[in-house]
Amino acid sequence: MSQASQLEQAPEHIKLAVDLIYLLETNEVSPEVAIAALEIVKQDMHSKLESSS
Repeated sequence: MSQASQLEQAPEHIKLAVDLIYLLETNEVSPEVAIAALEIVKQDMHSKLESSS
């Protein structure tokens, strides 16, 4: 099975992670900046989950 077809079969969160990694790498975002930004995104998504419960 090719990598492309494996990705097509992957769960949504894996597909999103691959897309985000590609976006960060192609825009040459430093790992430190990426991690800081992802922490903010993570906090925001947790807040949305808690408010929707």
